[in-house]
Amino acid sequence: MNTHTVFDSPIGPLTAVANDAGLAAVYMAEHLRRPGWDTFGERIPASDSPVLAAAVEQLGEYFAGVRTEFAVPLAPAGNPFQHRVWDVLRRIPYGEVRTYGDVAAMLDDRSMAQAVGSANGRNPISIIVPCHRVVGADGSLVGYAGGLERKQFLLELENPTRTHTEALF
Repeated sequence: MNTHTVFDSPIGPLTAVANDAGLAAVYMAEHLRRPGWDTFGERIPASDSPVLAAAVEQLGEYFAGVRTEFAVPLAPAGNPFQHRVWDVLRRIPYGEVRTYGDVAAMLDDRSMAQAVGSANGRNPISIIVPCHRVVGADGSLVGYAGGLERKQFLLELENPTRTHTEALF
């Protein structure tokens, strides 16, 4: 059974969704491919769920610049390939970026860059599974379900010396 909470962040309201196994999603306002509210279950205070409380606390620490890794149990819905891609995304270090081709190479098949892009775009656990750290082959900011302005904000939060006009490598 899903439950959810909505909380404020520097990039606007975030909706965290939990199920019996862990955190199922973190969605931004205007999130592309976000399912309907009816799939999120009952809205509860974060404090009523250990998983939601941990997600809200850890995301707050992330936005405050004191957390670089997350330790909340994850339970996103997805197919086996998507899970493989999301696992690779979690290995991209804080403050760094990779291209879709780089992620495909980490999966041992550089020709899968487009499939990686599709799986990346369907990541339901924004920020915690850092799909924002994946950029185009030329370093450009492309393909972020929360919008490119949010992607730019997150990348600059993680690496304040970088701006969107600089090469990301």
